[in-house]
Amino acid sequence: MSDQNVRNAGFTSSGIAGGSLASSMMSQEARSSGGGVPSGGPTSTLQAMGARGTTHSTGFTSSGISGGSQASSMMSKEAASHGGGVPRGGTTSTVQSI
Repeated sequence: MSDQNVRNAGFTSSGIAGGSLASSMMSQEARSSGGGVPSGGPTSTLQAMGARGTTHSTGFTSSGISGGSQASSMMSKEAASHGGGVPRGGTTSTVQSI
């Protein structure tokens, strides 16, 4: 995943850009969770990456998720909590797609 893709989606060091994919994700996630954006969800994960300005060390790559990385650990935890599969629209799949 590139830093530019994260910024282009609207996750920036100064917050989520209005009218962006990031703001749409935040709105949808907040509505589905009763008004707040949960810690560890797609929006908060991507915003943390955008605020730091570095994504390349997380393990989300253009060729897939790197073994032994933060992304790998996230995917494993998410799969375990969903009966063995990573759900479409979940944190791992959303972050990997960006």
